[in-house]
Amino acid sequence: MALEKPQDGSKEHASAMQARFVRDLAEHGAVRKYPRGAVIITEGDPSDSLYVILSGRVKVYLSDSDGREVVLNVCGPGSYVGELAFDDAPRSASVITLEPCTFSVLSGKQFREFVVARPDAAIYLIRDLIHRVRVASDNIRNLALLDVYGRVAHLLLDLAEEKDGHLVIEQPYTQQELAQRVGCSREMISRIFRDLVAGGYIKVEGRRISIERALPKRW
Repeated sequence: MALEKPQDGSKEHASAMQARFVRDLAEHGAVRKYPRGAVIITEGDPSDSLYVILSGRVKVYLSDSDGREVVLNVCGPGSYVGELAFDDAPRSASVITLEPCTFSVLSGKQFREFVVARPDAAIYLIRDLIHRVRVASDNIRNLALLDVYGRVAHLLLDLAEEKDGHLVIEQPYTQQELAQRVGCSREMISRIFRDLVAGGYIKVEGRRISIERALPKRW
C-alpha cells in the first residue's frame, strides 16, 4: 500500500478566502522589515503584536535550555503569526526569520478593531484557527503513532503542491529543517531521502523535491 496526497476540492476556495482576509488585515498594520535570523517573537514574551507576512519566510518553533528545537511550522507570504497572544497569555512559541522579511504589524488593539468592523473576517479567523488546531492534532498523532519514516512521508505529502501533474516541494527546506519538523536527526532524513531517491520515489534537485510516484507505506 502506498501513501498518496489526499485531494481537497475546497482548497482553492479556502486559499481565496485567506488571500482576501490577509490582504485586508495587512492594510491596518505598520510595515516593518527584518533581516534573516531576527527573532521577532520569543516564547514566554508578553507582547500582543500580530505579524502579517508580506515577503520572506519565518520558522515557528519551541526550544529548550540546551538549544534543541522542535519546528511547529514554516510560514511564508500570505500567512500570519502571533495570533495566539490575543488571549492575554504569554507567547506559546518563538518565531525567527529564515530570510529577509517584510511584515505588516498590528497591535492587539488594532486587530480587535479590525475584527469588530469586519464580522466576515471574524468568521474566517475562527475557521483558520480550527484548521490550525486540526493540523496540531495531526502532528501530535503522527509523533505518537508513526515511526520516523511515516512522519517524514506525511510531511513530504503535506508540503507538496501539484504542478503540471506532479507533486513538488519548491520551498527551500534544508534537511535540518525537515528533521526539526518531524523530531529526528538530520542524518536520519539523509538516509531516508537516499533510499527514496534510489527507489525512484522522489527526485531532489538542489532543495527542490519532486514526488515521482506514490510513497511506500513502510520504509
